[in-house]
Amino acid sequence: MPIPDGTPPRPRPRPPPVSRFRHSASTWRQGWVWLFTGSDLDRTSSGETTVFRRSSAAIVAATALALTASATAVAAPTAPGFLKGTDLPPHPSSAWFQGQVTKGLPETTPFCLDGVLPATGTWHRTFGTDVDAGATQISVRTASDTAAAKLAASLERKVAACAADWLRTTPGGTASWQDYGKLAVEEGAHVYGVDTSIPDSEPGVHLYGIGRDGSTVTVVNWGQMGHLTDAPVPAFKRTTVTAVNKLNP
Repeated sequence: MPIPDGTPPRPRPRPPPVSRFRHSASTWRQGWVWLFTGSDLDRTSSGETTVFRRSSAAIVAATALALTASATAVAAPTAPGFLKGTDLPPHPSSAWFQGQVTKGLPETTPFCLDGVLPATGTWHRTFGTDVDAGATQISVRTASDTAAAKLAASLERKVAACAADWLRTTPGGTASWQDYGKLAVEEGAHVYGVDTSIPDSEPGVHLYGIGRDGSTVTVVNWGQMGHLTDAPVPAFKRTTVTAVNKLNP
């Protein structure tokens, strides 16, 4: 309808079309990939509908992330095999009882072994009797055969020097040690004995079996009151061989 001055009416502007965004399944999945991978999104437009498409880079990144998590779970180390009480040298007046295989080092580090064993990748089991005899086995899963060989060598040096180290810090004490030789099992094992005593106290004797199977190292410590002449060396050598053979059954 003309306005009074005769000018034709201007056309009324149309409101802009309402944008409709379609939340498709692909949109949600792409948002998930972007959130976790940080990849850019590829966007295409068709009319009033906007659709997001997952890029190949995002798919590869998400797949790699899943594979990495899976590989990490598979690579988690498991406890090696351990001795049982019946594998230890028989005691003439008591049966052996055994504790659980426990992750980490024991609360009290066995005599001669302090400061040389790592806490990571380590498990232990303790054994006892109704009398004075006791034993501990500690096993370590290392990162490689080379690392295991170095750890076994460090354990051997520590035990071989134990008697002399103990004497330096124990005035009036007496100590001796014995190398009982190597054993042919897997990558090898070695048995040692240490005898210590102080005045007005019972003497103590300890046997050590140190062995390796691949990247896993074990050390078995047996001890009781007495001297090296009282130690069941042949039976303990058999115990050491069994310990190494059980590491990776």
